[in-house]
Amino acid sequence: MKKKVLFVASESVPFIKTGGLADVVGSLPKCFNKKEFDVRVVLPNYTCIDEKWRSKFKFITHFYMDLNWRKQYVGILEYKYEGITYYFLDNEFYFSGPTPYGQIYEDIEKFAFFSKAVLSAIPVIDFRPDIIHCHDWQSGLVPVYLDNFRYGDEYFRGIKTVMTIHNLKFQGIWDTKKVKDITGLPAYYFAPDKMEAYNDANYLKGGIVYADKVTTVSNSYAKEIQMPFYGERLDGLMRARSGDLVGIVNGIDYEVYNPEMDKSLAKNFSPSTFRKDKVKNKLALQKELGLPEDGKVMMIGIVSRLTDQKGFDLIEHVMDELCNDHIQLVILGTGDEKYENMFRHYAWKYPEKVAANIFYSEELSHRIYGSCDAFLMPSLFEPCGLSQLMSLRYGTVPIVRQTGGLIDTVDPYNEYEKTGTGFAFLNYNAHEMLATIRYGEMTYYDKKRQWNLIVERGMKQDFSWEQSAKQYKDLYESL
Repeated sequence: MKKKVLFVASESVPFIKTGGLADVVGSLPKCFNKKEFDVRVVLPNYTCIDEKWRSKFKFITHFYMDLNWRKQYVGILEYKYEGITYYFLDNEFYFSGPTPYGQIYEDIEKFAFFSKAVLSAIPVIDFRPDIIHCHDWQSGLVPVYLDNFRYGDEYFRGIKTVMTIHNLKFQGIWDTKKVKDITGLPAYYFAPDKMEAYNDANYLKGGIVYADKVTTVSNSYAKEIQMPFYGERLDGLMRARSGDLVGIVNGIDYEVYNPEMDKSLAKNFSPSTFRKDKVKNKLALQKELGLPEDGKVMMIGIVSRLTDQKGFDLIEHVMDELCNDHIQLVILGTGDEKYENMFRHYAWKYPEKVAANIFYSEELSHRIYGSCDAFLMPSLFEPCGLSQLMSLRYGTVPIVRQTGGLIDTVDPYNEYEKTGTGFAFLNYNAHEMLATIRYGEMTYYDKKRQWNLIVERGMKQDFSWEQSAKQYKDLYESL
């Protein structure tokens, strides 16, 4: 018998993406053995999904569902992509608009509707999953509604749930009275040991309390969120569920991120040819961005959302000192206005050294991973992080702060034992970060052979989804 698994999420590549969650939901289902697992995905049918996809979705059926005192239309569309069946739940009242997420008070109702509609659609699509795998707070009510459905309907008994936390900071919190009214859930669910937290209703907390297993996206982050600093006020709950809490590092798609085949690069390279070929990408990127063309200068890349979480306040503190070093800095991303303007300012002040690209481009991100010598990621917290995995894959040495997934994926360089795949610092301190960057510079300029061995070890690491899928397979089988 094949095990049936249903992924429930608010986004997935290639249809709709705002962050790393979409990469996970788009990549992981493909990695399970089709003989053992039938994995399907259910998403909202946003009107902002590109028409080139929407035009391919096939309408299956529709029904009406109670959401407390409202009666709501639920349309079901289906599309098979790369061997995986995707279902899209349709309701224009909830899923229209230019972006998948809007104001939090709208999203609270939208994802209550989505969570209940997912369960209501299961009997209609004739796919009764053994396991429903929920991702982040947007699907946090699925385990709660499932508990509620079980009382009245034998069909739902025996379905297991897994709740994956991609970032504990986002929990889906809103006024309890309003959430009761929106969801139609009995008052029983709004107790402090269930969905209520600090006098509000909390979707993610509901999912964590009612799921059979809770996973997060790296081993170290699973430990960190049991402490007050990283626990986002749910550390007590995470400790209470620690017996069912598992950390599994995300992977990246090794076909999409492949320096040997990547069409975005000026010159493809491999672990055996990067020594002579990688520099051609650097020269091409310098030309493209208007930086002085110099194959010998150390180029440091940053591809990120420009927010406090990613450690940009540290960079801000030492930016002038850093720009006095013999380096070039290439930034790509958008985010907080203060950081966008900070990088624009330094690109104006040091035009020979700083290239600030305050927008997002998938192709340019690949060129940055494929061209830079080092990649800077000084995060305050990082549940998993995908950028360091991409930079390792492209032979770009990560310089990271030791937190969350960065601890689990970047092995700090040890010059005495000649081991390591990157450079790392521990304390959230700007000058500790600067000292680590300068240690990297010294290695790059004065110990080129050692530097190349760090690059080679990094490129030979395996952070493909196959590795993560094996661990998820074990988790599913334990249920």
